Amino acid sequence: MPEITLARTSLAEAPADVVAVFATKSDDGSGRGRAVPGADALAAGRALDVDVAAELAAIRFEGDLGTVARIPTRGRSAASILLVVGLGAAEKVTLETLRRGAGAAARGAGRDQVLAVVVPGDLPAGQTGDGDRGDPGGRAQAVAEGAGLGAYAFTTYRSKANDMPSVRGIVLLAGEGLDGADLSEAVRRGAVVVRATSLTRDLVNTPPLDKRPPTLAERVADIGRASGLAVRIHDEKGLAEGGFGGILGVGQGSSAKPRLVELTYDPDGASGSVVLVGKGITFDSGGLSLKPSASMNTMKSDMSGAAAIVGAMSALRDLGVTVKVTGLLALAENMPSGEAIRVSDVLTHRGGKTVEVMNTDAEGRLVLADALAYGAESSPDAMIDLATLTGAQIVALGNKIAGLMGNDDALVAEVRAAAEAAGEQVWHLPLPDEYADHLKSEVADYKNIGRPQQAGTLVAGLYLRNFVGDVPWAHLDIAGPAFTEEGDGWYTAKGGTGMGVRTLIALLRARSA
Repeated sequence: MPEITLARTSLAEAPADVVAVFATKSDDGSGRGRAVPGADALAAGRALDVDVAAELAAIRFEGDLGTVARIPTRGRSAASILLVVGLGAAEKVTLETLRRGAGAAARGAGRDQVLAVVVPGDLPAGQTGDGDRGDPGGRAQAVAEGAGLGAYAFTTYRSKANDMPSVRGIVLLAGEGLDGADLSEAVRRGAVVVRATSLTRDLVNTPPLDKRPPTLAERVADIGRASGLAVRIHDEKGLAEGGFGGILGVGQGSSAKPRLVELTYDPDGASGSVVLVGKGITFDSGGLSLKPSASMNTMKSDMSGAAAIVGAMSALRDLGVTVKVTGLLALAENMPSGEAIRVSDVLTHRGGKTVEVMNTDAEGRLVLADALAYGAESSPDAMIDLATLTGAQIVALGNKIAGLMGNDDALVAEVRAAAEAAGEQVWHLPLPDEYADHLKSEVADYKNIGRPQQAGTLVAGLYLRNFVGDVPWAHLDIAGPAFTEEGDGWYTAKGGTGMGVRTLIALLRARSA
């Protein structure tokens, strides 16, 4: 990822090839929109002897969110181009709007460029939303996050990354009326969040051959130790001794045996404890309940929940989180073979509860149940799991919004607030007791699927609820928003999105306040 820094220089002296400022959109009464340059854009025009408003009117730039106008500086500054980025209607500007606008700036900056983005000093008071109303630090962090994530590109396997963004560096400048000294810490936090989210994206985008469970476990261990975390890897022998029948059952069809990775962040004087649980299916063929070939194309992303926890926990020390956090990553490869679990086999979960496996492609809940039961044994203050769990989540909420469920209203509200502050979308779904009998088995405590075409996301959540005991618990089904085949033109490229990282960081920072 490019380095993200704060420069305390004038716009004309900014050490950048491209400078980005913002404009909003106003209705001119003719049915067309009119771009309204912000105070910083007008100041940039004065510094460069450019009538920014006239230039935008001449090219009929309207200021819609994420649109970009390019104005040449004609040698009047170190930067050759002034980018004016639309934020949409002024009354709707939020911190998420700024993230998106800054991401659009990064994606429109050009190849091998250093981009400077001006943190706007004139957002309408009370309109920044997201828990940081009118706070310049909140704006600076949002701009840093958007620009950094917009510049992300996964190039590890390309011999020549000639069709990817290639911003070399990102410099933030204080806008009109802002003091750069007040923005420094916010920019640093934004850079940490970008690094954590980019790490998660890299893990998700890595091909499945290069992240089979033992390999991924060792990679995560290296990341964890470098981030100040204690690391314990439960191998297949340890899983068998510990009674983790769900993880072992899902992974038994693969030649690469499953792992449970336990990461622990335990700061001095910890103010509480949270357990994070992540589904880590490194490739999901469906097992003997084989998926259609086309449905396997994105199944390297079936470990996105685990990857999000790695990313979030890699940032805890740098962000000064004071809560003890344990991450449990249930890693397995779901493959068909002569050793694979069969439909109607019975597995015994950690703690002794049994499940009749009626569909081997409903494997995520099997590995999560073991990890949740294990996490609950430490009686944490809260437990949160993230998983690309059900196709039904995508049917219900599409590929932008995660399904949020839980057994504790206060924790669910806390996760919702953290997601809103982070700019990630979640929707609270119920866990209706009357659907619990969908999981009844004739031969075991439960079966692992419900009734065809009926509330698949909710029933999966109900299955998980059986393994959390009395611990306050929230479940995020991120099947849709964890991976995108289109990108969004703002700060999310095609591939892994890093969904959940920012929400977890926001929640854990709030608990540390």
